[in-house]
Amino acid sequence: MKQLVYIFAFLLSFSSIAQNGSLFEQGNALYNEGDFDQAILKYEAILNNGEHSAELYFNLANAHYKLNHIAPSIFYYEKALQLAPNDREIQNNAAFARNMTIDAIGSVPEVGLSNYIKNITNKLSFDSWAKISIIFVCLFVALFLFYYFAYSTTRKRVSFISSMVCVGLTCITIAFAFHKFNLDKKNRPAIVFAQESQVKSEPNLRSTEAFILHEGTKVQILDTVNNWKKIKLSDGKTGWIINDDLKALSDI
Repeated sequence: MKQLVYIFAFLLSFSSIAQNGSLFEQGNALYNEGDFDQAILKYEAILNNGEHSAELYFNLANAHYKLNHIAPSIFYYEKALQLAPNDREIQNNAAFARNMTIDAIGSVPEVGLSNYIKNITNKLSFDSWAKISIIFVCLFVALFLFYYFAYSTTRKRVSFISSMVCVGLTCITIAFAFHKFNLDKKNRPAIVFAQESQVKSEPNLRSTEAFILHEGTKVQILDTVNNWKKIKLSDGKTGWIINDDLKALSDI
């Protein structure tokens, strides 16, 4: 009975992959024909099927960009960058989309050793750092066995030193992996979807207006109170915005 369930699940999964592949090709064909609205519907159908990829988000963002949909295009470019942070084409198109935003927000410069470590940590994902750690552990085991069975004093010395280096690199990459995990946990980006949104000093409509944001602006979510989100801008400003006015990148 279990075998039949596994076979059925495999066939269902294979059918879903084939369907998503067909939808992706249809979306690309509609995009090339200039029918961006219909292309978006095809791409969104794939998302509704639970399929996520940098290519899908990138094409969806491009279609929205062609229609001058500022917030959705930036949102999906950011989603694509989460999966492929070093892709130059995605980075370039995302930069063009950000140029359509109204808000000109600066950033607080980060300097010092902590910023240097942060930049190195963000070069790879948590999974990548973890995989590198495993590779160094395997190298350590192999080198230590070579050291144990070697007869030559020179080979023993070289293999021992190399194995200790692998131990050190394992510790470093594990530290980067956990640092990346903590950075990702604190990182809660969102995109403003409202054409214009009043950011309040407190989470209620009676409070004073702190500043105004427009669609496409990227913010960090700090806290949630009822239907309000506390946000922080890249220049350090904070305030409260209504939930419906923005969309977190973790929503999909």
